[in-house]
Amino acid sequence: MQIIDKLLKLQKVYIFFISYVLFIIIFSTTYLQANTFKVSNIEVSSPFSLNFNKNRVIDKGFQKSFSNLLTMITTSGDKNKIKNTPIKEIKTMVDSFTISAERFVNNEYFATLETTFNKKNILKFLERKNIFPSMPIKNKVLLLPILVDVETDNIYLFNDNIFYKKWNTENKDYQLLDYLLPSEDLEDLNKIQEMSKSIDSYDFSNLIAKYDLDDYIILIIYKSRNEVKILSKINLNNSFKIYNHKYLEIDLDDDDNFQKILENLKITFEDYWKKNNQINTSIKLPLTISINSKKHKKVIKLEEIFSTIDLISDFYILKFDSSTIQYRIVYNGSPKNFLNTMKKNNFDLDVKNKIWIIR
Repeated sequence: MQIIDKLLKLQKVYIFFISYVLFIIIFSTTYLQANTFKVSNIEVSSPFSLNFNKNRVIDKGFQKSFSNLLTMITTSGDKNKIKNTPIKEIKTMVDSFTISAERFVNNEYFATLETTFNKKNILKFLERKNIFPSMPIKNKVLLLPILVDVETDNIYLFNDNIFYKKWNTENKDYQLLDYLLPSEDLEDLNKIQEMSKSIDSYDFSNLIAKYDLDDYIILIIYKSRNEVKILSKINLNNSFKIYNHKYLEIDLDDDDNFQKILENLKITFEDYWKKNNQINTSIKLPLTISINSKKHKKVIKLEEIFSTIDLISDFYILKFDSSTIQYRIVYNGSPKNFLNTMKKNNFDLDVKNKIWIIR
């Protein structure tokens, strides 16, 4: 009987040890994911000659990857401040990279690069440059482009509207806003045309309601012979902003002119979205969170949530035993924001004591 009791005790110890190891593996993997930025599908190429150097090609890929990452997490103005970052400094922020689809075509070397950047090092780099990064959150937004011919007093919503036709023809991987254009509805067009004299004050709420999207951009383009004026009404993250753009000596029928305006507008909208999601890295709020270690599925879910919250700059296991797991979190925001985010992810916390407990 004593032998059986000892075996049972050993079995319990063994099970606990295996569980501990599994948890450490899970946590380490998730921790790695939480602290990296990955940039994929970067095409690199170079002439294949006697002077061919694969390392130089990879360095160019790192520079392009770094530029794409900055485009996602900084505004265009901030990116310009650090666009000439030396390759030597960029490489200190690279965790790993992979090369795929290598091929030679007509004495030209081609490959695809995927680079993983260390998030902590990237954020420290930006902090030294006094730049607040943004959370790279993708967002779907309704875009309603309305073209007004000032000289003929005609309004174009679908047909003969170059902005409607070409807005989504060329999108980049690093762009965060995914634009949904309205379906062609003659009733909507007729209503808008009736308001041609006061289109800038027209209430678009009924049209917007059809698409079940909270975020939208109303784009009104006033076109005359050599001038284009654009009024943008932007509603993102429950934040409303109006922008006015004016372009002189420009012809929308000229592809280069049109692409210039299109790129400028997309940068404006992306910048506004990023400013709504900026991370204040100067705020470093330490939090201790405790959860019942026996609730395995809930623990794994919690780790996944920590990995997706970009305002969490760091987290690790502070304490682990058979009853609880305690995490130490460094949060770049207010306690209220953290609690709201956790609530949205269906985690309720008891915050009466210094150690916050997940119920």
